[in-house]
Amino acid sequence: MTVETSRATLINLLLAGYDDLKKRLARRLGSSDIAADILHDTFVRLNSDVKIGPVTSPEAYLFRIAMRIAADRRRAESWDSVESRLFFDIADDTPDPERIVEARSDIEALKRGLMEMPQRRRDILIAASIEEVPYSVLAERFNVTRRTIQNELRLALVHCSKLLNRAPATRMPPRRRRKSEAGQNEDADGDLA
Repeated sequence: MTVETSRATLINLLLAGYDDLKKRLARRLGSSDIAADILHDTFVRLNSDVKIGPVTSPEAYLFRIAMRIAADRRRAESWDSVESRLFFDIADDTPDPERIVEARSDIEALKRGLMEMPQRRRDILIAASIEEVPYSVLAERFNVTRRTIQNELRLALVHCSKLLNRAPATRMPPRRRRKSEAGQNEDADGDLA
């Protein structure tokens, strides 16, 4: 048989023996619907440009093609289920509506709290926490000691913590180190490390 003759013969055999082949596949695969889908894919594969060699037993060849397609589909579906399980295990960092409302409420409370603070304390808090101005620079700017800067920050943090109904922070979070103009490491307060 030539390749084209084999292809035509296989398609005719598939169409003529469709019901019997579907029953055999349904017994092996456990589902008549899956067997019908597999036979459809088999028909599509036979009509494609897939190379077909000499075929000695056309019925066995058709069944073997169908079983390989079923195995390929099973592998693909098991991969999809693994992939989907991995996808669903990823934590969603998107805040829910309750967290959004709570965050907005906290922001409004902080705005009110900032306005309630004395001007110098508010300016020190903003400069130290947002602008990351070193304490030594703040002490010079406000003509006070570094200890006074630290005390003002502590009082500002206590005030904000009370507004948010949270435990007061005992100190400002650590800040990153940066290089001084002389190339030496200095901490955020301007002291050499």
